[in-house]
Amino acid sequence: MSDFHQSGVITSLHRLGSVDLSRLERELVDYSGDRPVALVLPSLFSELRGPALKRIVGELSQVPYLRQCVVSLSGPSNPEEYAQMRSLFSEVRCLDGARPTIIWNDGPRLRSLLDRLREEGLDPGPDGKGRAMWMAYGYVLATNVSRVVATHDCDILEYRRELLARLCYPTACPDMSYEFAKGYYGRVTDRLHGRVTRLFMMPLLKSMKSVLGPLPLLEYLESFRYPLAGECSMTTDLVRANRIPADWGLEAGVLAEVFRNSALKRVCQVELVDNYDHKHQALSEGDPGAGLHRMVRDIAASLIRNLASYGVEFEAGFLNTMIASYVRTAQDAIASYSNDARLNGLLFDRHAEEVAVETFSAALRAAGLDFVRDPMGAPQIPNWSRVTSAMPEFMHALRDAVEMDAAEFS
Repeated sequence: MSDFHQSGVITSLHRLGSVDLSRLERELVDYSGDRPVALVLPSLFSELRGPALKRIVGELSQVPYLRQCVVSLSGPSNPEEYAQMRSLFSEVRCLDGARPTIIWNDGPRLRSLLDRLREEGLDPGPDGKGRAMWMAYGYVLATNVSRVVATHDCDILEYRRELLARLCYPTACPDMSYEFAKGYYGRVTDRLHGRVTRLFMMPLLKSMKSVLGPLPLLEYLESFRYPLAGECSMTTDLVRANRIPADWGLEAGVLAEVFRNSALKRVCQVELVDNYDHKHQALSEGDPGAGLHRMVRDIAASLIRNLASYGVEFEAGFLNTMIASYVRTAQDAIASYSNDARLNGLLFDRHAEEVAVETFSAALRAAGLDFVRDPMGAPQIPNWSRVTSAMPEFMHALRDAVEMDAAEFS
């Protein structure tokens, strides 16, 4: 059983005791009349070959309350692979018998739309999870069917539909009035996982507070127990207003946008499951363009840009102080995690943890120097309010392109 303590500046909704899934799903069906829910799934075709996605589809086929299910297929793919993804999801049915929608981001129709955006100065960024989610969000807005959008990854190895129900409930329940819900969970097998959160994100936020003082954005980010979780739900008003990064800074960037666009009392975090396992990225300590090394650099860049937007000045002396403070804070965290693992009989490689901190500190330095050289950096994807203002017809074109792809390969 989880604790029930509230700490930080946002509400935590805990997993207290056993979960009555039938009650949650029954109430979500009732709420779907006024607050219909869309599920957005960013996916790579390669996930079709793994065990996680097939399990997810099997669980989703039993979910009774979804109004829409939108799978955003990113990465190079061909018509046969697109058709295979459609076939896999064919057993899933939404309310009123609606079939899931597969967005073929690499198809000729979608590529043409992306080119039109670039011509208008609305670059949607490179192919990846951020752009895939953004395109799916645009399709949900274009159909004007749902009022709540939930999203989670497609590599969850032990997926159960309880996760989705708990993720949707805070934003779908009209009595709760939340605009944004972030999922959290444990990350433990025979060892502690979640290295980027444990050894980078949380120590960095703590060290930034020690250097800068208790800035509201830092207090807010530190309130999340798992700020880099890929699971969240939000209202379509937030979907329309948020600007998001196209790179690995996506989750941190979304949280920063929610901080700008929503009142804190409308934001919560919800414990989804006791434990969670998905594929684990390589550290790639020798390759700054891959693995967790690249991920941390993108996350650090997102944090630095957002802090700068609130008036924090980054220069060489400050960067050195911040990095030194981060390294010491992360090293202290390693000692704490070592003791926690030992008490619970878990494997713990202290050397590997130290190597991770060294790699993350190098990524942090690189992100800081990148910002000093170019404070604007890679632009965020434009929000959908800007797109519809500049190109009022674009959402209709997006909906038509997705539906024509579906008709052609049905």
